[in-house]
Amino acid sequence: MVIVGGGKAGARAAIAFRDNGYGGPVTLVSDETLLPYDRPPLSKAAITDEAEPEPVYLLDAVMMKSLNVRFLGGAAAVSIDKVAQTVTLSDGRKLPYECLLLATGAAPRKLSTKGAERALALRNFSDAVEIRNSFMPAKNIAIIGGGFIGLELAASAAKRGCHVTVIEAQPRILMRGVAGELARIIMARHEAAGNVILTGTAISQIEADSVSLSDGRRVAADIVIAGIGAAPRVALAEQADLALDNGIACDDSMRTSDPHIFAVGDCCSFPHPVFGNTRLRLEAWRNASDQAVIAVENMLGGTRVYEAVPWFWSDQFDLTLQIAGMPSLGMSVVKRALKDEAFILCHLNGENRLVGASGIGRGNSIARDVRLLEMLVGKRSKPDAAVLADGASQLKALLRP
Repeated sequence: MVIVGGGKAGARAAIAFRDNGYGGPVTLVSDETLLPYDRPPLSKAAITDEAEPEPVYLLDAVMMKSLNVRFLGGAAAVSIDKVAQTVTLSDGRKLPYECLLLATGAAPRKLSTKGAERALALRNFSDAVEIRNSFMPAKNIAIIGGGFIGLELAASAAKRGCHVTVIEAQPRILMRGVAGELARIIMARHEAAGNVILTGTAISQIEADSVSLSDGRRVAADIVIAGIGAAPRVALAEQADLALDNGIACDDSMRTSDPHIFAVGDCCSFPHPVFGNTRLRLEAWRNASDQAVIAVENMLGGTRVYEAVPWFWSDQFDLTLQIAGMPSLGMSVVKRALKDEAFILCHLNGENRLVGASGIGRGNSIARDVRLLEMLVGKRSKPDAAVLADGASQLKALLRP
């Protein structure tokens, strides 16, 4: 069994092979030299903690040895021979496989404007270290893109005493998948911390010490960071002539168009049975982990369908945003007010079925209710709107038959 990709999905798959009793050879290939490490801390703790950052390893050398997993780091997979069932690495080695798992992730989208080569991007641990070292007190930081990564980096930069400007071309921040009410709270929290957020304006070029906007304004910038989303890494799949559809196209068992090749995580799309088999591509930590478990079982002869409800979180200063399900499929919203100004929006479709939940609050104030709402989404429930709206009601009761 060969796994290509040293992120969360690849690491979880390596563990899952042994959890499922597979005793044969498992090889994990990564284009990074570091053993698999966690990515979410890169935009947060790796930048803001007082101590020098260290990778948060998902599999260290001791674990690799105990699992008897061969790790090939610093050697990218460059081609697949589907007939011979081999993967060729950048150093010329060929790896035979019975089944192959692609967990190649996604890469930051690049700016195309003049001066774009000056912009930093965050994908790996070395990027995080470079960005951390650039976030010096009183430095002017321009972040292009008001999505999750851009805003998390903006919060981290503010904590390190920088002057931060976020530039977003869309009418508001977090346009993709986040309700306007939540986005306004996050924007207000950034502004309260001193961050400047400019929406509805594009950049015209990046200069030596500033960013020029399309409306003629200039933003002082000692450091420029691009956070304009990520694109699935599909070059290997494309070379192998695997079917593509907003990433590597998989079926609901995470199998690609080749019966011996599976894909998981940010690099792939799949039909989701909870949402009418709508094809989704998810960039989320838990999704990568859950898909890896399903894929491994099916690589070993299982027939499991991936139907876990999407879940995502983002920390913004002292606020935590959580999203479960697919709020974008909702036709109406029921607001569930909780303590200390926390609240959750319950998203219902045209048949009053719960299809998503999105909430915000300090610390873990919304975690329990979001988890229960996530379970209700998975059960395709049509809960009473009055119960959803009552923050004192017990959502657990709605899960009973």
